[in-house]
This record gives sequence, structure tokens and C-alpha cells, in this order.
Amino acid sequence: LALFVSLTAFGLFSETVGAAPQLILGNSNYVKRVVFPLEVLPVARLLSNLVQTGFGFAIVLVALLVVRGGLPWTVLWLPVVLLPLCLLTLGCAFFLASLGVFVRDVGHVIGFAVTMPMFLSAVFYPVSSVPVDWQWAMNINPLAVVVEEVRGVMLDGRSPDWAAFGLLTLTGGATLAAGLVWFMRSKNAFADVL
Repeated sequence: LALFVSLTAFGLFSETVGAAPQLILGNSNYVKRVVFPLEVLPVARLLSNLVQTGFGFAIVLVALLVVRGGLPWTVLWLPVVLLPLCLLTLGCAFFLASLGVFVRDVGHVIGFAVTMPMFLSAVFYPVSSVPVDWQWAMNINPLAVVVEEVRGVMLDGRSPDWAAFGLLTLTGGATLAAGLVWFMRSKNAFADVL
């Protein structure tokens, strides 16, 4: 269950970011239309993957009911814990969707690049199993913190760490703002490149 919860949370990030470089290229007919807001494409991809993630977590909830006979009340914090992940993911998606138009090969690199954070984000192991000298690296990795928080609220009955949540939300918000500004400034050149 811990592995499935971790992979489901990380899957939201990896699926959205992995598809982002092809969003504009795959919908090039929308670029020519002045009235279509292109910034909707990364948001739509995130929402689509969020629905899939919701189904994954629903399976975990059913498994928890069967295996443990009940759910911890902290499961109610799950949408709150996922908020920083959604902000971070959307910011990266905006940046990569724009970059994918100008650098076509970035889509091939992203598949590999998204796999590396999976092994560095405590998906397959708890942060506590990392040597103490290296736990600081996990604590500054936003994906590792989110995965640990999701496991905590769903499996351990632990309330979110509000200091980490605040820092993650600020990081996610800053990433979203930077990605959106990059996207909005570069989208006027999309038609010229395509």
C-alpha cells in the first residue's frame, strides 16, 4: 500500500510533466486561432491526470478498508497535501510546454529526466531509511516531502507538517508563477516556430 500510494502521488507529477513538451506541438491547430487560450492546455492535462490520481487513491482507500478495516481520519487532508504538488506540477508543465515548441528534442529527454526524481523522492522507501547525513537532501526535495506527507495522511494517520506544507506551497506557487510568466511571454512566438 505504501508503494502504491507513493507511485500514485508521484504519477500525477510524472504524467503531467512528461506530456507537457508535446502539448503545444500536438495541438498546433489551436496556435493559429487567436481566440483559443493556449494556457488552458497544461491546466487541462493536469486536471485529467488529477482524475486518474483520484481513481488511484480510491483504490487505496478500498484496500485500506479491506486490509485494516477502516480509514484514518487524516485521509481528509489528502486534497490539502496534494495542493503544493499541483502548483509545482503546473508550473513545470507551463515551462516545458513552451520549451517543447522551441526545442523539439526536450520531449525525448523529459522521459528520462522524470525517472530520476522518482528514485530521489522516497517513492520506494521512507525518508527515515536514508542515512541521517543525507536526510537534508530529502527535506529540500519538494517531491520527496509531498510523497512522505501523502503516505503520512493516508497510511500512518499523521496530520500534515504545517511548516513543510507552507514552504511547499510557497515553492509551488513560485514555480507556477515563473512557469506561467515564461509561457505567456513566449506564446506569441509559437505561431512563428510552428
